[in-house]
Amino acid sequence: MNRKKIAIVTGANHGIGFETALGMARAGYHVIMACRNRMKAESARAAIAERLPSASLGVMEIDLGDFASVRAFARDYRAASSYLDVLINNAGILLYTAQTNGDGIEQQFATNHLGHFLLTALLFDLFPDDPSSRIVHLSSLAHKNARIHFDDLTCGGNGGEAYGQSKLACLMFGEELHRRLRAAGLKTRSIPVHPGGSDSGLFDEMSRAQYYFFKILSPFILHSNASAAKPSLFAALDPAAEGGQYYGPKGYQEFRGKVGKANRDPSTQDLDSATRLWDLSEELTGQTFIPARQDGSVHRGDIASSTANAR
Repeated sequence: MNRKKIAIVTGANHGIGFETALGMARAGYHVIMACRNRMKAESARAAIAERLPSASLGVMEIDLGDFASVRAFARDYRAASSYLDVLINNAGILLYTAQTNGDGIEQQFATNHLGHFLLTALLFDLFPDDPSSRIVHLSSLAHKNARIHFDDLTCGGNGGEAYGQSKLACLMFGEELHRRLRAAGLKTRSIPVHPGGSDSGLFDEMSRAQYYFFKILSPFILHSNASAAKPSLFAALDPAAEGGQYYGPKGYQEFRGKVGKANRDPSTQDLDSATRLWDLSEELTGQTFIPARQDGSVHRGDIASSTANAR
């Protein structure tokens, strides 16, 4: 018997996440809209249902900056479903002041990267070992020229620098997960993407002067949220999307345009830093993550740097 495929989209109540959820529903998936605010999520679900009456949608609460909330979400999802086909780690925040979560971790790093790392680890065994199983990670152009401040994740209180750090972490996690999947002999694809430039609500924390500056320029450098969702949908749905490859718009400065292979910052090729980030993510979330087959076996491949330090 054919079963209905399931996709989870975090941050699906607005912006790029909303358009991504709509796109996955159009593709015939049952979409779990994983959102922090249930009221806003229910409103978004109604909006999608109005545009696409055939949409199969569910709403579940999750606060990715709160690891207890992430664990509760995973428990509730596993109680309701025995499998998962696509996880789109879309949700993100952009802050301009130094903030930390309840565990004292820089809020953007906790929400944009660590919460998704933990969610992926807690649900990983539900993915069928198949190339159509996808884990999509939303990075950003802001990852360029960023670095992981292993000794000070607050980046000295610089919110913009901390945002770039968090998005670099999303990209590095997506790439390192791909290496570990291949080393384990698994077919699930881990694919990082970036949306280009869009007014997805991330700019709400800007000063009024900055905000209106971007509003004036937006018709010239940004594209719609529907267009910004295309890299995520390509990575989630297209058979041609390669695990470990990085996709985004190919137009001017990668702000908008057709989806294609995107440019990475050279720092993402530092495998020692990728392993260090993985280990730090396990430490801060309290969650070991060793990608393995559903029977628990791990194939030891030839990518030693990707497996030697995984706890």
